[in-house]
Amino acid sequence: MTARTLVSASAFVVTLLMAGCGGKIKYPNYYALEVVPTPRPPVGAARLAGTLAVRRFETSPYLRQGRIAYRQAPTEIGFYEYHRWAAEPAETVTAALIDSLRASRLFSFVRRYDSQDRQDYLMTGRIERLEEIDYGGGVQVEAKLSAELIDLRAGATLWTGEADERVSVDTRKVSAVVAEMSHAVQKSIDRLVAGVETQLQAK
Repeated sequence: MTARTLVSASAFVVTLLMAGCGGKIKYPNYYALEVVPTPRPPVGAARLAGTLAVRRFETSPYLRQGRIAYRQAPTEIGFYEYHRWAAEPAETVTAALIDSLRASRLFSFVRRYDSQDRQDYLMTGRIERLEEIDYGGGVQVEAKLSAELIDLRAGATLWTGEADERVSVDTRKVSAVVAEMSHAVQKSIDRLVAGVETQLQAK
């Protein structure tokens, strides 16, 4: 078989495959959380003089697959094959929490954790859930976050907390699901920041 014959045969096979699929190749759609810090009233000096570092949020293993998850039952997790995250939710949530903590003025300075730098306080966190809920009537989304604040100088845990938010979705579109996930994440972050503030006020 000559090179030209081989190329022609390959092209014919590709044509048949495309025809069998209706002539269309389906490509994934990509989505990103859009989390905007909630506006806060201006405050005076920071409650804690010191640097807070926020470590990148951990995630449950099923959230690291890159595909948007849904539950059709409490113990059943499914994944959209053609609807995926353009950016890892852990990165987005970490950045959004840093922005919210900066706006809160609870600490003198807030930055992303760097093992080479020295910091006074450390916050770690985890995305426990971030998914579409398709049972119990209607479509909802759930965002569940947990976090911990550590005083590195004293070697003590100052605060631990979690926030679990469910938001209804009016339109059965993945874009609407992601938009409501963004709202649920921000509400969860607001609750975590409020929990830290309450703890510091009690000190």
